[in-house]
Amino acid sequence: MEIVLQVQKLLQSDIFQAFSEALWGKSVTLLKATTTEIDTNLKDSNKGTSQLLALGIGASITGKHADIVITDDIVNLKDRVSRAERERTKTQYQELQNVKNRGGRFINTGTPWHKEDAISKMPNVRRYDCYETGLISKEQLEHLRQAMIPSLFAANYELKHIADKDAMFSAPTYIADVGKIANGTAHIDAAYGGSDSTVYTAKKDNVMFGKKWDKHVDDCLNEIELIHKELKLGTIHVENNGDKGYLAKEIKKRGIPVKEYHESQNKFIKIATYLRAEWSNIQWLDTTDPDYMAQVLDYTENAEHDDAPDSAASLIRQTKSKGGWLV
Repeated sequence: MEIVLQVQKLLQSDIFQAFSEALWGKSVTLLKATTTEIDTNLKDSNKGTSQLLALGIGASITGKHADIVITDDIVNLKDRVSRAERERTKTQYQELQNVKNRGGRFINTGTPWHKEDAISKMPNVRRYDCYETGLISKEQLEHLRQAMIPSLFAANYELKHIADKDAMFSAPTYIADVGKIANGTAHIDAAYGGSDSTVYTAKKDNVMFGKKWDKHVDDCLNEIELIHKELKLGTIHVENNGDKGYLAKEIKKRGIPVKEYHESQNKFIKIATYLRAEWSNIQWLDTTDPDYMAQVLDYTENAEHDDAPDSAASLIRQTKSKGGWLV
C-alpha cells in the first residue's frame, strides 16, 4: 500500500509531469488511484486491467495477468523457522508463473532466510551482501553482529545460512589490528577435488584469520603465499595423510617453512576439544573471509562441511602441542 501511494505522488509531481510532456506530449492523469491500483492515460493498450496492481503474497491471483511481475520480500522470518511456511511461499511463487504474460519477466528482491526457501527456486540470483555494498561501516556491522545471534546476522547481512540449533560456536569477536598476527604460524586444509574446500588459517597467540576457497589447492597456492607474506607469518602446518607429502613439497618450493603431521584424531573430538575450548578467547581479524566464518558457525557434529573449523582446531592443537611457535 505504501509503495502504491508513493508512486501516485511521484506521478503527480511537477518533475514527472514535465517528463511526460517532453516524452509523450501530454501530462499524466490518474484514471484510477486506490491503495492497491493505479491506472493512467499513458497507455497504448485497450486492456481493461490497471497498469499497476499490488497484492499480498496470500492474495488470490486467479485471472490476473502482467507483463512485469515484481516480488518484494515474499520470503521472511517465518520461512526460516517453518517448513510449512516455506512450502506455502514456494507454491505462491510458482503460481505467479501463470500470471506473467508471454514475453514478460520477473523482478525479485528480498533476503534469503533458508537453504530451501522460495529464493532458492529463483533463477539468475545476484546477491549483494553487507561487505559488497559498502553501505554499512565496520563499526555499524560490529554493533549489528553483537546485537543478534550469528544465524540471524548471517541471513540478514551476509546472505548466508548457518545453523542456530545445536551450533557449537557463538558470535565471533573481531579486531582490525592486523599487526597482532605477525610472526605467527598457519595451517592449510587442502582440497583435491569433490565438494571439499581449501582452507587457510593463521594464528598468533589468541588472534586468528581464515580464508576459504571452493577449488583445488593448486589453484590457491599463489594467493595463499601472498596472504602469508602480507601477514608476516612463519611455518605452515599441513596434514600428509592423503597426499603423501605433496603439499609440503609445493610449499617448500616457495621458500616457506613447513611442518608435516599425520592426522589420527576424530574431527569432532578435535574441534570440540581445541577450537571450542579456545573460542571465547579468540579475536578474529576483521578481514577474515565471511565464507570461512559461516562454515565455522554452521558447524555441528553432523555438518556437511567442516574444513574451516577443522583447520582452525588443527592449528590450535599443533601450536599448543609444541609449546610455542614454529617460525
